[in-house]
Amino acid sequence: MNLSPRSIVLGASGTAVVAAVVVGVVLLGDPAHERERQIDDRRAADLHGIAAASDLYWARHGRLPASLDDLAAEPGLRISTRDPTSSEMYGYRVLDDERYEVCATFAAESAGPTGSLPIMERTCQGCHAPGSPVAARVDDPAGGRVGLRDLWAHGSGRQCFEMGAR
Repeated sequence: MNLSPRSIVLGASGTAVVAAVVVGVVLLGDPAHERERQIDDRRAADLHGIAAASDLYWARHGRLPASLDDLAAEPGLRISTRDPTSSEMYGYRVLDDERYEVCATFAAESAGPTGSLPIMERTCQGCHAPGSPVAARVDDPAGGRVGLRDLWAHGSGRQCFEMGAR
């Protein structure tokens, strides 16, 4: 059987496309896994927003909000209080005069800055203290190494982070 040059080029092109898709899935993961990761990133961002709003509420009122409903009702604050997929309210609990806990249910374990295990699980005590990466300026070298994703590193399932009002 004689193959024409056009048949060879089409066959090679098809093989290259299939190989590129396989390499993409291997390197990036399947689309469902990537979607779960993006939703978990949104959950972490929502918890970060709740923590920042709680700090502002504490600065304004000298106390923590009793609930997420109280926090969401505060003028000038816009926060997401519900999980993006289940629409359930995130967990929030006052522990004492200056400490509280925020919780969410994550689909998968997050990776640390270099794909290692999470750098912090189940606690964020002191995250907003002076000198911490969160309090650091944007141009601070320490602030550039620890991002939002690393700060809220988590395991799969329900995860809670203990925070201190600042």
